[in-house]
Amino acid sequence: MSQILAVLERHPSGWHKMSWEALAGAMELGRALGLPVSACVLGPGAAGAAAEAAAMGAAGVIVLEHEALEQYAADAWIEALAELIAELQPVFAVFPHTYQTRDFAPALAARFGRTLMADCTGFSMEGGAAAFERLLFQGKQIGRFVFETPAPNFVSFQAGAFRAAQPAAAAGRVTVKRPALDAARIRQRPEPPFREAAQAVDLSAAERIVAVGRGIQDEGNLELARQLAAALGAELAASRPIIDNGWLPADRQVGSSGQTVAPKLYIALGISGAIQHIVGMKGAGCIVAINRDPKAPIFEIADYALVGDLFEITPALIDALSG
Repeated sequence: MSQILAVLERHPSGWHKMSWEALAGAMELGRALGLPVSACVLGPGAAGAAAEAAAMGAAGVIVLEHEALEQYAADAWIEALAELIAELQPVFAVFPHTYQTRDFAPALAARFGRTLMADCTGFSMEGGAAAFERLLFQGKQIGRFVFETPAPNFVSFQAGAFRAAQPAAAAGRVTVKRPALDAARIRQRPEPPFREAAQAVDLSAAERIVAVGRGIQDEGNLELARQLAAALGAELAASRPIIDNGWLPADRQVGSSGQTVAPKLYIALGISGAIQHIVGMKGAGCIVAINRDPKAPIFEIADYALVGDLFEITPALIDALSG
């Protein structure tokens, strides 16, 4: 039966947070195409974690158990997943775009004579087919690409492209498989896992964000945005011009050259909505834009558009939230 397979990533310390985002993307893709979604779990503690994965809405969870998979090695993961994908023949194999995925997934796709459509920011439906979106020319344009090759095809989603999957009403079925790994084909010895550099602020984990753009006019006016963020219990973020001016540190930037976020609430203060910024926050659950220009591009994606002076509207919001 045709399906979509989401490959989840787990480390000794627990799930990689992007696994749930990739699963959410796979399920949205499944709904658009009318296909069921299965999740695959392998690596340390996979069997024990299967129930948690099964509760996230996938139709089923496949656990790949083998002593060679207890520590990550690209050769072992490629062999195990190649066997499973050859058996299932999913329409799409979906991955979180992590450092680990970048290590093994291109070679896995090449095993099937395919390429990995990497670091996608989303997809749209065109003529009944999924067109996957990727940033081009340093985020200045969005390209849409449709696979012409038959199944299976391989896709990875960028952090923040989708809001993380949440527990569902019914749990999927768990199936345990033991891949027939050929020791002679596993040439690598497991090494300590790559540790991604920690950022001072992880905006991708924020549920609420107040972001500022050129419309804030002066560094001293950031205090107004800070007060609104404090009233909402939100993180403060910014578009690139604010960072380039040195008014906020680089880890506060949202956009193609900053962090990609998908909070429940995103308030954009004085942000015009350049494509480089929009690609980093378009996955927000609710977007509130405040801008004096009624033709600002940000209004095209905003759920609530407030046309006016942010220096009048923001204090009123702070008073309403504090009252």
